[in-house]
Amino acid sequence: MKNFLLTAASLALLSSPALAENIGVSMAAFDDNFLTVLRNGMGDHAKELGNVTLQVEDAQNDVGKQQNQVDNFIASGVDAIIVNPVDTDATAALSAAASAAGIPLVYVNRQPANIDSLPEKQAFVGSLEHDAGRMQGEEICKQLKAAGKTEAKAVILLGELSNQASRERTQGFKDVIAGDDCKFITVAEEQTANWQRTQATDLVTNWLSAGTGFDAIASNNDEMAIGAIQALKSASKDMASIVVGGVDATQDGLAALQAGDLDVTVFQDAKGQGAGALDTALKIAKGEKVESKVYIPFQLVTKDNLGDFTSKN
Repeated sequence: MKNFLLTAASLALLSSPALAENIGVSMAAFDDNFLTVLRNGMGDHAKELGNVTLQVEDAQNDVGKQQNQVDNFIASGVDAIIVNPVDTDATAALSAAASAAGIPLVYVNRQPANIDSLPEKQAFVGSLEHDAGRMQGEEICKQLKAAGKTEAKAVILLGELSNQASRERTQGFKDVIAGDDCKFITVAEEQTANWQRTQATDLVTNWLSAGTGFDAIASNNDEMAIGAIQALKSASKDMASIVVGGVDATQDGLAALQAGDLDVTVFQDAKGQGAGALDTALKIAKGEKVESKVYIPFQLVTKDNLGDFTSKN
């Protein structure tokens, strides 16, 4: 009888759909267009798998709230946790809490500051942010050259200063214009608009009112680029005379590119990151080996290849 009971228990375990079914997800913010696509991509993938329940929480850009969410996930005994960090410099405490509880933790999209010292059962799924800034900078440089510019000024719209993606994208752009091919471009202004469209509109309006001249706008994301475009149009600026670049290739960004207002963006695979983070969390929870850094490549988007990306995000 004992042997039969052991065998039955073993069969029940083997026949279960997955060892990890309940995943806690803490998103930095729900009211961000790109992160909404990422979150929906994760949810769609969970439905495809058919055996995964996601408990998704909005940290509302509050570090303390995100820490509490992770603590609550741990207390409720989830099988794994996925975190889109509010502050990439404040991830060590999240990692320590999950590690102490023995619960797998996967960071998604925003690279944690402790990326090179993640504990066991932890990983990051995202993209190399420096590449986005580099691709954007190279295309802005190319378009300025095509317009006959031998001297040009650029302004940079920064995301949240606490965010690794903002710093890396900005540095990628600056590395391009520091090179011999594009050193004719100098930075006239750079300030944060915190990833937000309305803040970017206000910021660019202020620059224009102050008489700041520029030939290009390098925005850390599409939302701020669209805000900048709105400010330029309100000031009756000739859109053909200013090269505007974004990052993410959101639906709104692609629409602005198709309309001829945005000149370049860089596709970041939100759905791929979301699905990849979920797959990685499930693999770790099942005891499988995974890479601690999983990178999904960025892709340049211009009017020439716009059609390849209209259905991706």
